[in-house]
Amino acid sequence: QVHLVESGGGLVQAGGSLRLSCTASGHTFSSYAMGWFRQAPGKERDYVGAISWSGGRTDYADSVKGRFTVSRDNAKNTVSLQMNSLKPEDTAVYYCAARDGPFIRTNDASFRYWGQGTQVTVSS
Repeated sequence: QVHLVESGGGLVQAGGSLRLSCTASGHTFSSYAMGWFRQAPGKERDYVGAISWSGGRTDYADSVKGRFTVSRDNAKNTVSLQMNSLKPEDTAVYYCAARDGPFIRTNDASFRYWGQGTQVTVSS
């Protein structure tokens, strides 16, 4: 069992930056690939990015590529999402998720454990 808690959301102006963190409790965090997803009001949940168990590989949705960076610290059981050059269309609730496996997947059905989400609002 893995319990995930996100933090770091908030209100930021377009062009600004935010850093989201996700802290995991439970054992063997380093054996899980981690992902970030987001859901805007009235829309489906979308994939944002993911990182492999070791942190050696990352993947991003085209909409955030070059602006967002996923990283992890297995010693601290944390995964982070650094968001730069934020746009109003990035406004959403952001979720971190863990999957039972070491490798990256981009579909939410592959992730077993989810955080409660943190709101990110980007004003124009």
